[in-house]
Amino acid sequence: MAIRNKTTNLLLSAVILFLFACKGETAMQQARQVENIDNDWLFMLNADEPTFSAVDFDDSQWRKLNLPHDWAIEGSFSKDNPSGTGGGALPGGVGWYRKHFRVSDVVREYKGNEKLLVKFGGVYMNSSVYLNGHLLGTRPYGYISFEYDMTPWINPEGDNVLAVRVDNSDQPNSRWYSGCGIYRSVYVTMVDPVHIEPWDTYLLSNHKEQRKDVYWDYDSIVVGVRNTTDAACNLTQVITVLDEKGTVRYSKGTKISVAPHQLTQNGVPFTIEHPVHWSVENPYLYTMKVELKDGKKVIDDYAFRFGIRDFSFDAEHGFALNAEPVRLNGVCLHHDLGCLGAAVNRRAIQRQLEILRGCGVNAVRCSHNPPSEELLELCDEMGFLVMDESFDMWRRRKTQRDYARFFDEWHERDLSDLVRRDRNHPSIVMWSIGNEVLEQWNDANADTLSLEQANMILNAGHDMGDSDANDSTFNVNQYLTRHLCNIIRSLDSSRPITAGCNAADPRNNLFCEGGVDIIGFNYHEYNFPKVPEWFPHKPFIISESVSSLHTRGYYRMPSDSVFVWPSRWDRPFYDSTFMCSAYDNCHAPWSSTHECNLHYYDELPYISGQFIWSGFDYIGEPTPYGWPARSSYFGIVDLAGFPKDAYYLYKSVWTEKPMLHVLPHWNWKEGETVDVWAYFNQADEAELFINGKSQGIATKGGDYHVMWRVPFEPGELKVITRRAGAEVMKETIHTAGEPYAIRLTPDRKKLSADGRDLSFVTVEVVDKEGNLCPNADNLVEFEVDGHAFIAGVDNGCQTSLESFKAPFRKAFHGKCLLVLQNDGNKGKALLTATSDGLQSAKVSLSMTR
Repeated sequence: MAIRNKTTNLLLSAVILFLFACKGETAMQQARQVENIDNDWLFMLNADEPTFSAVDFDDSQWRKLNLPHDWAIEGSFSKDNPSGTGGGALPGGVGWYRKHFRVSDVVREYKGNEKLLVKFGGVYMNSSVYLNGHLLGTRPYGYISFEYDMTPWINPEGDNVLAVRVDNSDQPNSRWYSGCGIYRSVYVTMVDPVHIEPWDTYLLSNHKEQRKDVYWDYDSIVVGVRNTTDAACNLTQVITVLDEKGTVRYSKGTKISVAPHQLTQNGVPFTIEHPVHWSVENPYLYTMKVELKDGKKVIDDYAFRFGIRDFSFDAEHGFALNAEPVRLNGVCLHHDLGCLGAAVNRRAIQRQLEILRGCGVNAVRCSHNPPSEELLELCDEMGFLVMDESFDMWRRRKTQRDYARFFDEWHERDLSDLVRRDRNHPSIVMWSIGNEVLEQWNDANADTLSLEQANMILNAGHDMGDSDANDSTFNVNQYLTRHLCNIIRSLDSSRPITAGCNAADPRNNLFCEGGVDIIGFNYHEYNFPKVPEWFPHKPFIISESVSSLHTRGYYRMPSDSVFVWPSRWDRPFYDSTFMCSAYDNCHAPWSSTHECNLHYYDELPYISGQFIWSGFDYIGEPTPYGWPARSSYFGIVDLAGFPKDAYYLYKSVWTEKPMLHVLPHWNWKEGETVDVWAYFNQADEAELFINGKSQGIATKGGDYHVMWRVPFEPGELKVITRRAGAEVMKETIHTAGEPYAIRLTPDRKKLSADGRDLSFVTVEVVDKEGNLCPNADNLVEFEVDGHAFIAGVDNGCQTSLESFKAPFRKAFHGKCLLVLQNDGNKGKALLTATSDGLQSAKVSLSMTR
């Protein structure tokens, strides 16, 4: 990112050529081998012996499983689990993993002089990795990726044992559900002793005078080459750029020299003529291939995809992509995947993004930790913009045993590894150095506080006037802010830096230091209009917004009464329903309704974007309730992936295609007063009909919805929207009869037979006419025959204590979810769903390569 006169010209600009590591192998001659080793691991939970790392340890009684794996999601909910409801009330503990392998089973043509590396995408937490009894290394941070060199201890001919100890017993250590185990993929890489370092290979750009539709001239690709031998090497480094059709757009060879036991970074200039720009609408990706040659022999190769585009953050005009104004209409996402837990699955993440794209979301904040590479790859491919976030806490803790105890020793390594791994993704447009860290204030300290009390400091406000943060002295917290920003800038100057701050005040340590490029507020929408005065020349983004509370399918009336829950932090909150209204009329005390926030957002053009809290419900942090609530109420989509009504509010504002959504359901007591809402776009008015009789025409006025207050009578509820008198959309809801049958709707009937692919099956309880029964809670049982198994079940209920892995689930407001996973074989799978008193249902899936 080139910052042009940051303090006087109101502009932060970024012009960069982006790339990201390609999962597929290059079509050229291949020297490097990268192999996934997720299958056939052995696992033991809550037993912990030093001998578990030994090659000859008898592990014959251990459980066999495949990675990614989250053992906590398999456990039972309990109010006695030390994670607490904030951590999802699921178990922690110590787990051991062992993987037996012969080198010849993992890589081809191993000659004995190559390097063998093992890379872990993420292990939560406190991991220790051993090979054949030798400690390769430890990493406490559960969200960071890391790699070790196995070469010195590898057995070239016989059995090798990779052993991993994972310790998540010291709890609580997270404000949300973290998961436990090796929850991301593991890869073995075989490379020449002289090889390319992927995390030290990146593109630099110098955006020279732009000549539209001619070319963009970039300084270079910087290729990191490591020589682990005792001799200097003279090699040829070849770069080749291909477009999406596979056409070569640039190719060049350069002579390089690499000293012994050194990492050399070589810059190679290149040009792409008439480039296609990466954008939200057209995320076009090129492929960069790099080869190292010794004479004519290719000794290493590496391929990645990249996108060409520029962007800017402006204090007056907001965000622009390729010189076109774009708003980051974003959501915050935690890393869990509902009933799948923390275990990464590409299809599950893709489904989340597809659902969010359906309501116009174009941006994601990785809350509040380094994301999976799968998420970033999908954002690159699908055209999502990303805030890549590093930490939820620095030196001052938020829970008793969180990352703060490791921060001093590990923050520089972890932050550097995050940036080095992720800096080449085209989707990433900003870095975040932290979320709601207590270092915003000089006198805020949670060392003796409970999680609830810490949240009070974080979210209920803190008097800056009582803090010495208004002292002109450059204090340690301001220094720490600058230190973290400098780490990032030393590795990537192409993107701005921000932080999610809930002290919306110029005296905030993170703001007054001047290190962050973009001002980020969490909530405090009433302060949005003050930003130009408080922070002149600084771009602004709403790093976190709303925190509205909803339970899918539950409606509390009157709908124009707003419920602020909990009303105070020093007392447990209780409501007998353990639910929150699906009307936009319930929110946490530090926040607002969706519509209130949107009014500020739409009226202030200098806001670059916002990230709603949250896109999906997530396990843990069940504000406003305690036990038995164990997952959040914040999402515009529930934990099972079923949109709540607020989802359609954003669809009406953030999408152009005509839409109409009517709420609530139409099953009430005769004569009961019901508030009927409608969200719509591309229309001037909406008219409500009950059993064919008009209940009046409504226009939005200053609101984002229309409402009719009417007495219930069973039958047909219909809303028609019109523009200039012409009908635009129509939606009809019928009063449902008694539950009669089960309906199964898979999102996909054809799966890849790769052992990972998923089908998300919506399970509905319907009446004889096929109407959803909105109050049905029937227990549905599942049986699967063929080449699939049950990966998880859910229903979106925040208080359900049923197992996520059981072959049954109660419907919640008429719905539940079953996730089927392929078992690695081709063929068919037949799902049968039954429930006492209901007609059963079946659906068949096919598994192909």
